[in-house]
Amino acid sequence: MTKEDYLSGQVLLIDKPLNWTSFQVVNKLRWEIRRAFNIKKIKVGHAGTLDPLATGLLVICTGKMTKQINTFQAQIKEYTGTFVLGSTTPSYDLETEIDKHYPTEHITQSLINETTQQFIGDIEQYPPIFSAIKKDGKRLYEFAREGKEVEIKSRTVSILKFEITKIDTSTFHSTGLIKANFKVVCSKGTYIRSLANDFGKALNSGAHLSVLRRTKIGDFSVENAQNIEQFIKNLPIK
Repeated sequence: MTKEDYLSGQVLLIDKPLNWTSFQVVNKLRWEIRRAFNIKKIKVGHAGTLDPLATGLLVICTGKMTKQINTFQAQIKEYTGTFVLGSTTPSYDLETEIDKHYPTEHITQSLINETTQQFIGDIEQYPPIFSAIKKDGKRLYEFAREGKEVEIKSRTVSILKFEITKIDTSTFHSTGLIKANFKVVCSKGTYIRSLANDFGKALNSGAHLSVLRRTKIGDFSVENAQNIEQFIKNLPIK
C-alpha cells in the first residue's frame, strides 16, 4: 500500500498480542506508518477496545476510514476463551489475585449447559469495577485501585450465542477448580468478564475469566488478521 492509501483510509485487521493495550497497538501502528512514509500526521484509531489480558481481533482504521469506527464498533462480536469455575477475583479476570473459593462438587456438564441458556437473549449486566468506563470524570478502575466503592449502573446487552465447548476437570481433585472453554457471540458493550462472574453465581459457585480471544467483529475475522510484526515487515523500509 502507498502513502495515499493510508491517508485516504484503510481498514487494518490486527491480531492483538497479550499484555498490549489497544491504545499501544494504535500508537505503534501510527508511528510505523508515519516513519515508513514520512507522514507528519495521520489519523489512526481502533473500533473496539480489548483488555491487555485479551488477544485477538482489533479493527484499526486509518485516514478517512476513522469516520467508520462507530459503525464497526456497533457490530456483533465473537469471543472464545476459558472460565475458571470455583474461584473469583475482584477484576473478574487475572488482572487481580483470587480472593474467594467456592464449591464445585455439584457442578455437572448438564448443569453447565442448562445454565448457559439463562444468558441467551437480552440480559442486564453490570460492568466490572476494574473497567475503563468513566464515572464523575474518572475511570472505574481508578476508583477500584484506590479501594473506593462506587455505584455502577447495569446495562442491557444481547447474548446471541453462549456455548461451552470443552470442560476440563483434570485439576479438580487437587484444586477443586473446573476449566470451561466457551464461545460467545454478543452485542457491543458486553463484558465477558462480567459474564464469567454472573455465570459462576448462576451455578451457585464462583467463576473468573482466565483466557479471552476476540475472533470476529461483524464480517471481520481474526483468521484474516496479521500480527504487529507482520504489519511492520510489509511496510517500506526507510
